[in-house]
Amino acid sequence: MAARARRLTPLAPIEAAPRRVGARKMADVLRSVLASIHRGEAETASLAELLRCDLGAILSSVCPDIPRSAPKDVNAAGGIVARMARAAELLLQHEGPGAIAMAAAHRSDVVRGWAAYMLAQTPGLSLADRLEWARPLADDPNSGVREWVWIALRPALGAQLAEGIALLVPWTSDASPNIRRFASEITRPRGVWCAHLPQLKSDPAPGLPILEPLRSDSTKYVQDSVSNWLND
Repeated sequence: MAARARRLTPLAPIEAAPRRVGARKMADVLRSVLASIHRGEAETASLAELLRCDLGAILSSVCPDIPRSAPKDVNAAGGIVARMARAAELLLQHEGPGAIAMAAAHRSDVVRGWAAYMLAQTPGLSLADRLEWARPLADDPNSGVREWVWIALRPALGAQLAEGIALLVPWTSDASPNIRRFASEITRPRGVWCAHLPQLKSDPAPGLPILEPLRSDSTKYVQDSVSNWLND
């Protein structure tokens, strides 16, 4: 698979889906909305919708010929982060690295999140390649996808922290606030729903090349991330 991984197609940005107000409580998610999400035809529009949806059902819709045991396997994986990672792992095993481009262009935000996890899981890629291919996902119109991509790639960055920070410094001056925020979020010492970065917890100084350019960022989206980094 390592040889195939080097032939990954660069990912293209997608258009934003029509805006929709999502349910605030899991109990309030409409059945019709949930059915569309499970068919891979609609994006989740709130955390409640994401937590309410059946990732195994989405996997079956996206890949109808995947083994029948796969959906149950996904839903038994644990919390939402573990289920996302497991679904991506099974899709990658079944379809190979070519599934990454398909997932990244899918209308479902959940499936695009799987693209990020597949990028993280594919062997034979350098950290520079993982980050470069992940860039369109880091700039995705859906905020949920933007969260999944930094959570998915964080272990790879933590394993090569100095290199990762050096690669991300140019991202801090990108025109897109989403890209700038990604550089901050993925390097947070603690973060949310993810493993900590013990190197930065004990000595945050290596993160200064990321924080210095962003500390006076013009957008609140980035400012909040920097504040959370410093809070960590």
